[in-house]
Amino acid sequence: MSEKVATITDAAGQAVQYHPGLEGVIAGPSTICSIDGHKGVLTYRGILIEDMAEHSTFEETAFFLLHGHLPTRPELADFENRLKDHRELPQTVIDLIKTFPPTANPMDILRTAVSALGLFDDNPDDDSLAKNTARAEHLIAAFPGIVGVLQRLRQGQPPVPPRMDLSHAEHFLHQVSGKEPDANAAKIFDVCLILHADHSFNASTFTARVCISSLTDMYSAITAATGSLKGPLHGGANTEVMTNFLEIGEVEKVEEWVMARLKNKGKVMGFGHRVYKTYDPRARILSRYSQRLAEITGNLKWFKMSKEMERVMEREVSSRGIYPNVDFFSASVYYYIGVAPDLFTPIFAVSRIAGWTAHVLEQLRDNRLFRPEAAYTGPLQVKYVPMEKR
Repeated sequence: MSEKVATITDAAGQAVQYHPGLEGVIAGPSTICSIDGHKGVLTYRGILIEDMAEHSTFEETAFFLLHGHLPTRPELADFENRLKDHRELPQTVIDLIKTFPPTANPMDILRTAVSALGLFDDNPDDDSLAKNTARAEHLIAAFPGIVGVLQRLRQGQPPVPPRMDLSHAEHFLHQVSGKEPDANAAKIFDVCLILHADHSFNASTFTARVCISSLTDMYSAITAATGSLKGPLHGGANTEVMTNFLEIGEVEKVEEWVMARLKNKGKVMGFGHRVYKTYDPRARILSRYSQRLAEITGNLKWFKMSKEMERVMEREVSSRGIYPNVDFFSASVYYYIGVAPDLFTPIFAVSRIAGWTAHVLEQLRDNRLFRPEAAYTGPLQVKYVPMEKR
């Protein structure tokens, strides 16, 4: 029997098969993203991720995911301008973020701010495709500003006003640091945004689709997706990768750390994937950029630690189909760019908002409420006990 299927006995004594974590279950059709986990192939609407990373920009990728075709030059220019028009956050949302404790998890702040944005919708009862597409563009534009505001405030610095002369990637780096973005860092960060923009029915994307299937609103669906992404088994994995590198400290200590973790049946974050049974194609791309940044900065430490951990893990577990995933090398890339580890997951959201909103729009085009069944394994025919007899 496939390891994707488990058999349990329900309350009526019947053997019932189910798929833990819905692994192997096709929950619906999609034209947005395809993954061949055995061959290590990822495409956005049929185009290889390698080609998107090499030739596209995040803005073009976001348009492609939302609208279903590569934009013409005028279409892309109009799209970029619409994103820029929505960069400025409502002052009320900024003031709300100021009330949060500085120790709050950045993903909790992002989730709450997204929900608050929904209160400023100028026509919340309009559920047309055109209006929801406009909402999607608004959210894509707003995410860098939210992360920038929360980062600046917790550093005791004022938020940075948005600049309209910067690309989406440059805008994010400027919002977070308040400094003129480095051209190399911005280009590499743009590729990172492309690589994380979508990944089919992953946990957070599926959360968004399940949420919108009740015909709630776009903001509710994206708030739910943001909450799902927070988890360390999903978007939080690259933060854990960098935390581990900082804990290990030196290249020479990597093998000892990995072997101890494996001996204790611990998980080495950044390795293994529910879908990929070979090397994650996004990890290959990010490995090259991690090396490039190491050479540019003159700090080879984090890249060397990554390669050493990869070497040990390949020796020990590659026979079980466990290879680096996208989180592994993105950790060192972000750290080289100068991003704090606890912002890694919000960065993931800054990118994945393109995929989330594209999936919400797709779900709405041919919607059916998600309502799976459960195998009940609890007691049957239990009698109610009055309060005085308990």
